Amino acid sequence: MGRAEGKCAICGKPAIGMEIYGCCAAEVCREHASERLLALSPGERRDEGACMLWRYESG
Repeated sequence: MGRAEGKCAICGKPAIGMEIYGCCAAEVCREHASERLLALSPGERRDEGACMLWRYESG
């Protein structure tokens, strides 16, 4: 999954990962990331049914 990390959808800071809940997705910074995303190691991805959490390599 080699894509350039973007900016947080909430505040514009560098994103550490992406949270996808059904049809809604957002890149988020450390401050706005869910606890579940923060619990992942850099580069790790977790699929939970219609939801996906992806922690970027550099996050």
